[in-house]
Amino acid sequence: MSRTNFDTLLEAGAHFGHLKRKWNPAMAPYIFMERNGIHIIDLHKTVAKVDEAAEAMKQIAKSGKKILFVATKKQAKSVVAEKAASVNMPYVIERWPGGMLTNFPTIRKAVKKMASIDKMTADGTYSNLSKREILQITRQRAKLEKNLGSISDLTRLPSALFVVDVLKEQIAVREANRLGIPVFAIVDTNSNPDNIDYVIPANDDASKSVEVILEACCAAVAEGLEERKAEKVDAEAAGEGKKGGKAREEAAAE
Repeated sequence: MSRTNFDTLLEAGAHFGHLKRKWNPAMAPYIFMERNGIHIIDLHKTVAKVDEAAEAMKQIAKSGKKILFVATKKQAKSVVAEKAASVNMPYVIERWPGGMLTNFPTIRKAVKKMASIDKMTADGTYSNLSKREILQITRQRAKLEKNLGSISDLTRLPSALFVVDVLKEQIAVREANRLGIPVFAIVDTNSNPDNIDYVIPANDDASKSVEVILEACCAAVAEGLEERKAEKVDAEAAGEGKKGGKAREEAAAE
């Protein structure tokens, strides 16, 4: 069964590409036709590509790894934050912190700084500071939270990136490419799909289009997480069974 269908994508306006003069010729295989100077994306291909991406994302989640979602454009921010959070995955929706992947230890330091400020609040160190110092630290904490709060659980490099608008997020894509981290992305007709491992050809400006695609992908991630949980329970049960069997054997031997 398909993860998403043609009609849902059509209703969401996922087929509307950009003006013909803005197109990237590398997107030609995904373009169905041109209407009134606008490229129309072949949604049959979009459906197939969503399925392919969702299946791969499911396997990543099932193996216990993290996928980092990236979307800093206005129309996609809240959708991405909501969907990524629903499956416990990290996301970046403010500004891509340059070097986030290629200089990961520095980013981790900033995240740890946030934790140490929280610790100071909890253990009462704050009470020894002046009002001005407290204000400075509170501001610093708020700024860190805004930019990095959504990745505070990311203790190691993500195993994949999911990007909305590869043109806008080209720094993130470049960093992932450099480190060999696979990139899943919604790619519009004005973008270059060549550096993307899993291309989902679709309108990346309409929030409804982004939402429909993310819904399908995150549902697959949720399935992967569920299967991982179920396998753990089975493995534990099998372990307990073995223990019980061994105890029975020993009792019989006595």
